[in-house]
Amino acid sequence: MGDGTGRYRGTEGKLAQWLRRRPKRIEAEGPSREELLLAVAAAGMPLAPAAHPVGYRCSCERIGCPTPARHPLSFAWQTQSTTDRAQLLRWTESHPQANFITATGMVHDVLDVPLEAGRAALERLLAEGVEVGPVAESGDGRMLFFTATRGTPEDEDEWWPCELDCHPETMDEHPGLRWHCRGSYVLVPPARLPGELGVGWLRGPEHPLPDPLTLLETLTDACARHADQLGEHEHEHHSVAWPLSR
Repeated sequence: MGDGTGRYRGTEGKLAQWLRRRPKRIEAEGPSREELLLAVAAAGMPLAPAAHPVGYRCSCERIGCPTPARHPLSFAWQTQSTTDRAQLLRWTESHPQANFITATGMVHDVLDVPLEAGRAALERLLAEGVEVGPVAESGDGRMLFFTATRGTPEDEDEWWPCELDCHPETMDEHPGLRWHCRGSYVLVPPARLPGELGVGWLRGPEHPLPDPLTLLETLTDACARHADQLGEHEHEHHSVAWPLSR
């Protein structure tokens, strides 16, 4: 497949222009926190409560927390994660400021890419008529593409764990791509990050989850171009993948 350089470099579509105008702060308008979280659960994505920001610190109060406001409250988050409406409402009531994570690799995976690469890839995918599922944008410079899972195949030898630049054995290395599958998690909107940043939906959970391989080539092309533009030094700045041990 061609790299599409002539089609996409040097031009800026309406979607890209609109994305760049989006504020990084969480907007107060729209559905409530509970409604947004219940919509995620209704789409089959299991949720668990997570830490939240306290100014520029994490609510866990761990000195030097490596992922402030991005990690679950409980070490048992994998077994705790649920789509049960009643339990979610109990959590939102008992933890009114908490963010929520969704455990990947059970129902869905997440392809997590640098924001600029994600914007370019999303514009290209939509222009080509590819079925794109839910997509979230994080104020800390990442874009999350929610897909169906490939983390629980019938053949246990065919799955691969989450890590930075992880990839199936048949693919080349993809700088900047994080494939969240079994054993991983991501924040779901609405979420707050230190510095009054947030995580919000560009495309909500009502969109069906696509096979990740239908998005992977476009995302990896965009990540490679983004890495080339930044140079090796800037790429190293984004070298930490999560989850990290607490």
